[in-house]
Amino acid sequence: MKSLSQVAATATLYDVVIVGAGPSGSACAYWLAAAGWSVCLIEKKQFPREKTCGDGLTPRSVHQLAEMGLEGIVAANGHKYKGLRGFGFGATLAMEWPEHAIFPNYGYTITRFNLDGLVADNAEKHGADVVNGAEAVDLLDLSDSPLGRLKGATGVVVKDKDTGATTEIRGRFVVAADGQNSRLGRELGVTRNRNWPMGMALRGYYTSERHDEPWIDSHLDIRDAHGLVVPGYGWVFPLGDGRVNVGVGLLSTGGAWKGVNTTKLQDHFVAQVANEWGLSEKTCLGPPTGGRLPMGMSMGPRHGENTLVIGDASGMINPFNGEGIAYAYETGRLAASVLGEALLADDATLLALYDERVEAAYGDYYKVARGFVRLISEPKVLAAMVSVGMRIRPLMEELLAIMANLMRNDQKGPAEVGYRAIQRLASAIPDRAWNLLFNQTSDASPT
Repeated sequence: MKSLSQVAATATLYDVVIVGAGPSGSACAYWLAAAGWSVCLIEKKQFPREKTCGDGLTPRSVHQLAEMGLEGIVAANGHKYKGLRGFGFGATLAMEWPEHAIFPNYGYTITRFNLDGLVADNAEKHGADVVNGAEAVDLLDLSDSPLGRLKGATGVVVKDKDTGATTEIRGRFVVAADGQNSRLGRELGVTRNRNWPMGMALRGYYTSERHDEPWIDSHLDIRDAHGLVVPGYGWVFPLGDGRVNVGVGLLSTGGAWKGVNTTKLQDHFVAQVANEWGLSEKTCLGPPTGGRLPMGMSMGPRHGENTLVIGDASGMINPFNGEGIAYAYETGRLAASVLGEALLADDATLLALYDERVEAAYGDYYKVARGFVRLISEPKVLAAMVSVGMRIRPLMEELLAIMANLMRNDQKGPAEVGYRAIQRLASAIPDRAWNLLFNQTSDASPT
């Protein structure tokens, strides 16, 4: 890793400056640097650093890590698991990840404390300048933009968190990859469509003798203090190192979980699974941490004259299951591809391709997912779906493939056929009608 003073001393005009060395920023930096472009990747924390997350990697994430040459080191530092074990309304069902032409049929659990630094290091090994402990506090030469696009910038003002010294780092293109509460994104003009899903998650670590189980557990009937089902799920993810990650996630639109105390909800869930996993005050490794999760492409715009916003900063978390890491890696890679084309052609207008490719990759799928979240925001609908579905293995296996975005393009099995039917329905019903159907206000431009 380079110090801020070392980067400042070179006075280099980078091809791309990326703010945020989480999954999306580090993946983007890796693919650009591996292609020979000059990249500066800026991270305000020092690696390794804690990050609130479920710590689970699905087959989509594993595929991207393998593509970056990192699966071996992730396997050595993480815990391999074979599928998901679902619980709900008195039923239990263990389901292996489906066979797929591209994605593996397994995943890993590994803490973000261990994972994120590996991906950033990989970008550095391939030529990126990586600066830790330096916060981007301002944008250089911020310019206005037409409606529907981000503002432009020629670089960032970066502050050394130890010394307080500031310097300017300039680039032909600037990428905001600084997470769900993106400071740069807000300055560039990113806002959230408040009618689209927002998640809330809380997690904590416990020691457990069952730390090396081959399944990740998902509980689909978590309840509040009054015993009422809330729209979301609880999880227990074995980490293979003596610990388990235990948490709750809420998925909602329209404030369906407004007023829910997530700390108390976490306490209730921990009590629910305490006996099976040996959870107690003695095995607790610290208070839970959490945050909000903008989902379903709810953040925008995503491109400007010479700027892009990627990963969680652009609301790319999957509303079906709260997964963000895979889509961060994927949008980082998509952004790198578009940036490379723009650099080769010396044509910044090509950044519009990023929006086109993101829409092609996720637009229909996330529209279906947003409708699904509206459905499960109704407790009676959630209870009916889960209590029936958990007792029909083929249906749940198909749903697992859909929710984890593991449908196959090379064949049409039940999951593919079912998803296509839902997709056609979602395409036929405008967002406004979805909202009216589920007593929501009509979707509008991001606000």
